[in-house]
Formats: sequence, structure tokens, C-alpha cells
Amino acid sequence: MRGGRISAVLPLVAANLLWAGQGVAVKTLADSLSPLAIALLPLYFIALVALVLLCLDQGAAQRPRVAWRFRLQFFMAGVCGQLIAQAGMTFGISWSSAANGAILSLLIPIFGALLAVWLLHERLSMLRVVVLLSGLAGILLISPFESHARSTTHLHEFAGNMLIALGCLGSAFYNVYSKRLLAYFSGLEILLFSYLSATVFSLPVVFFVDPHCLTRVARLAPIQWSALLYLVVFLYGLSMVLFLRALKTVDVVIASASLYLTPLFGVVLAYGVLGERLAPQAVVGSSVILGATLLLFRFDAPLEKWESLLEKWESLP
Repeated sequence: MRGGRISAVLPLVAANLLWAGQGVAVKTLADSLSPLAIALLPLYFIALVALVLLCLDQGAAQRPRVAWRFRLQFFMAGVCGQLIAQAGMTFGISWSSAANGAILSLLIPIFGALLAVWLLHERLSMLRVVVLLSGLAGILLISPFESHARSTTHLHEFAGNMLIALGCLGSAFYNVYSKRLLAYFSGLEILLFSYLSATVFSLPVVFFVDPHCLTRVARLAPIQWSALLYLVVFLYGLSMVLFLRALKTVDVVIASASLYLTPLFGVVLAYGVLGERLAPQAVVGSSVILGATLLLFRFDAPLEKWESLLEKWESLP
């Protein structure tokens, strides 16, 4: 039993460490690529790699036909989940900071619990409403408005934090929604088909809005190429495989609770690599969000209730 728990915990820790590096990679690329290109080009690359790996698997010839029967579910996971998550986080970090992106990732378990009201037919309790409002208050504390000359900068930072929050909502949706798909597909297959859905939906938009993005990629400096490859291989690829593998053996609440590690790793990386420091109000805001998240997992529904609701949802036609 102990070995089984460790085998589930280690992938979760590794996934959170890889997610924490997103802010540093985005800031490294921000001077050369648009936020849209930073968010979506790595997704297209990893989708192509996953497609090649699937084609090389001799036993996977029938999987696309099976996936087509779940095309609506993969569209929802890819567009409402991954696309919103990556675009929101990338635009938000570009406008705000890597440290704020790490801190606001604490909203993911809060949003995950709230999405259970819709996806798992949970009741909307007063606790969850209070926790959500506390989380939003934390966003305001992290990027306050000021009346002096820097007010425009703070407004820009606040907009970035709201986009990060939107990205957290997309990530929470993807994590909860993928639980059902794990009953029929492997983690790699879920990544492939959801990424393909996001690619088909967004590819025309990217090259219409930013038609010269590939030209700018070719001109990246070596350190920027390293950041781009990090996003492709580790953020979009390995981290999601690790998380989905762990999600197959643990319930959503435990997996979501592990996301406490991402802000810790992310703030350390932002300070060590980018030299970003947390303002006093940001410390207060992050404490409010962390306190709300701990409150949720201390007093919200027990794990047995989540498991029964998951079984009920999976039995739906």
C-alpha cells in the first residue's frame, strides 16, 4: 500500500515542479514571440509528436475511430480545457509576473471543487461560494490599483492576473473532465486527441493574427530555444502524462491538493532565475488564497462522496 502511494505521489510532485517552470519560460520568450505563439506553438509541436508516437504503436490503429465517438468530449477537453488554460496563463504571465502566475495557480483546486457542482452534480455549498470569493479577493490583493503615475502598470498587471485566473479555470476543467476519459483512453491518448482538437480549432486563428510567428521562432537565441523546448517537452508533454497517470490511481481531491506545490516551486524559480520579489500585498493575497484552499479541503465533501459521484458520472450515457 505504501509503495502504491509513493508511486502516485512522485509523479504528482514531478508534474508540479515542471508546471512551476512555465512562468520562467514564458518570460524568457516574451521579448521575441507573441503570447499567442508562446501559448500555442508548443502545443502544436507536442500534438505532432504524440501523433507520430501513436502511429508507431501497432496496436493503436483503431484508437482514432474510438476517439471519434468521444469527439465532443475531446473537443471540450482540448478547447475549454487546454486551450483556455495555456492561452490564459501565457497572456497573463506576459502581462503580470511569473511569481503571480505561480501564486494564482492555487485557484486551480478551488475551481476544481466548484466545477464538481456541474460535472459531478455536487451541491453548491455556502463554503464553496465563500472560498471562491476569497480567492477572487486574493487576486485583487496581489495586484492593487493605485492612483499615482504607476496606476496604468497596476491596471495592466491586474488584467494579467485575471487572465491567469481564467487559465486556472481551464486547467481545473481539464483535470476534472479528463477523469472520465481515463476509463477509456491512456494519458498519452487523452493528450493527443485533446491537443488535436485544440490545434484544429486554434491553428487558423494563430496564423491569421500572427502570420510571421514561425519566422521569429527561427531567430530565437539559444536560451530562448531552450525555453521553447521546455514548454514543448516538459510542460505540454511529460508533466501532463505524469499528472494523468497519477489521476488514474488517486481521486481528484488528492491530485488537486498536490497543486499546492506549484506556487512553492514557481516562486522559488521566479526569484532565483528572474529575480522577481513578492510585494507585501502579494504575500497577503497569496495567504488569503492559500487559506481559502486549505479551508476547502479541510471542511468540504469527504473523499468517499467524490468517488461515488465519479462513479455516478461515469455511468451516465
